[in-house]
Amino acid sequence: MTNRMQYSPGSASAMQACQLWSDHVDALERHLSANTWAMAAVTVVLIAYPIARLVMPAIVHDVAAHGIVPNAVRTVLNLI
Repeated sequence: MTNRMQYSPGSASAMQACQLWSDHVDALERHLSANTWAMAAVTVVLIAYPIARLVMPAIVHDVAAHGIVPNAVRTVLNLI
């Protein structure tokens, strides 16, 4: 066995890494306070709101402009 073969990851080590990661996440979830969860939720909302307000309408408008959406949907989008 060469030195390189000794440290190459196999399927068992990948599974062990996934299990280790899962255990770490479970432990983290058990020990977080309500304030920490609230701060995480506020952070997610602060990140998601601009995406929903700016990026999503641009995508819908781009899709409608290229004729992928039927004319009825395009008319409703223009009314908005």
